Amino acid sequence: MAAQALYRRWRPQTFEDVVGQSHILQTLRNALATGRVAHAYLFAGPRGTGKTTIARILARAVNCTAAPERRPCGECAVCRSLAEGRSLDLIEIDAASHTGVDNVRDLIEKVQFAPSEAQYKVYIIDEVHMLSTPAFNALLKTLEEPPPHALFFLATTEAHKIPATILSRCQRFSFQRIPLSDMVAHLTHICATEGFEAEPAAIELIGRYAQGGLRDAISLLDQMVAFGGENITLAQVQSVLGTAADAAVEVLAEHLVLGDTAGGLRLINQAVDAGVDGRQLVNQLLEYLRSLMLIQNGSGGLLNVTAETQSRLETQARRIAPAALVRAIKLFTEAAQSQRSALQMQLPLELALVEATLDLSRTPQASGDGAPGPAHRAAPSAHPAPAIPSRPVETPAAPPPLSPSRSEAAAEVAPPPRSEATTVEGPVLDLVSQWEAFLAAVNQQDKRVGGLLKDCYPLEATVNQVTLGVYYSFHQKQLEDTKRRGLLEDVLSRTLGSPVRVQFKLTPKTKAEMDAERPKNPLQEATDDPVVKEAVRMGGKITGISLDT
Repeated sequence: MAAQALYRRWRPQTFEDVVGQSHILQTLRNALATGRVAHAYLFAGPRGTGKTTIARILARAVNCTAAPERRPCGECAVCRSLAEGRSLDLIEIDAASHTGVDNVRDLIEKVQFAPSEAQYKVYIIDEVHMLSTPAFNALLKTLEEPPPHALFFLATTEAHKIPATILSRCQRFSFQRIPLSDMVAHLTHICATEGFEAEPAAIELIGRYAQGGLRDAISLLDQMVAFGGENITLAQVQSVLGTAADAAVEVLAEHLVLGDTAGGLRLINQAVDAGVDGRQLVNQLLEYLRSLMLIQNGSGGLLNVTAETQSRLETQARRIAPAALVRAIKLFTEAAQSQRSALQMQLPLELALVEATLDLSRTPQASGDGAPGPAHRAAPSAHPAPAIPSRPVETPAAPPPLSPSRSEAAAEVAPPPRSEATTVEGPVLDLVSQWEAFLAAVNQQDKRVGGLLKDCYPLEATVNQVTLGVYYSFHQKQLEDTKRRGLLEDVLSRTLGSPVRVQFKLTPKTKAEMDAERPKNPLQEATDDPVVKEAVRMGGKITGISLDT
């Protein structure tokens, strides 16, 4: 006889057994105590978070004959009949395999019959969003005005696919993913009760892999027992899941921060050769980079990690420019999507790493000193700077040295100096090399401001201030508007990787530029011609100009 699956053996039988979802449990307990149970509920949320389980518990609770505070008691005849699946008054329907209107019509015909032994006849419709439109229409009237003895509990993972007419006739409960701490505690309790030995790190990895789905976590725990016996280690879990060790992911991120393309490529291929799934590796790296992004933006409290791990993340977050980090996250997200159709699983990951390190070579590195995120800001001003680590005041950071290939790539985006008076040194060099990226970022947010910048160029800069030369006073006045200046300072700070203020200086064009743009006057051109000048000196007179060629 096949052994019962672990997740079935540990399926909660009472409200007290449910892990998480306290907001839902409290509401349902109050409804039972006051006798205000609705005729239709919609349980919506990710898989494995307790939707069907709570629906079954509620079905027993509304029919339990014990005192209200003890429901469901699990001891009365009705509770036992419902729990053992013998009762005809609990009907569970899988909407994924019963999508047609005929299935719903059959339900509507039978709903009129009174329950056989319980007080209520309960219908649990799982994955209700799979019903067809005609099936929903047929269910609508019955759901709105069901017989007094009928209750409907609908469960779905995709509530947005359910018609608004159905939603408006149900009380909706949104289920949340189970917190990692609660999941780890519950898995540890299961191991202790079942007699399993499991390393804490292995339990944590199982919980993180389940992504908030407790049923998935328990099923994986069952799989690990089948794989390695009753002694579960971290190495076994990593082997089954195809995941890399946390230390390997941290080292890969370090290669990215340092711009070490070769080291990163070697590590990726070593991990793949060791049996790590390329999809899992990019997902782990994305989770790690997300942690760095949260810390840089002052949201490190959202991370569910140890104090030691948090300290290492904070140190690393100070050493990478926020703009480069955001770009890297986008690149690896695209790589994760491309892996589905790639001929070589690691190729999209390798391409993303190469491109991300190239971006880092063009982006000034964040300071290694000071606290990350908003704890290290520039002085307050009328235009608050974003939460970005600033550079040391003593020695403005120069751009990192580029290899010949990277220097050529950077030269492609660097615009030529706009005039002979432009001095390009220090921080201005950073901006000149990224001027096109800066213009593109501004255009993406406000095309009008981007148009005004066409006649601007970087003139001079200090550690925390950039001066842009402007050719026309009208453009200068428009750019000095508070809202437009704030937009430019925000984008410029993210581009350079440190908070900066922007000011504008009216700078006349060079004589060559003005002469090139001045409309041609045929009479003036003729008068300036040396031959004509000599003829006029000798007594000649210009009587007309022929434009024929």
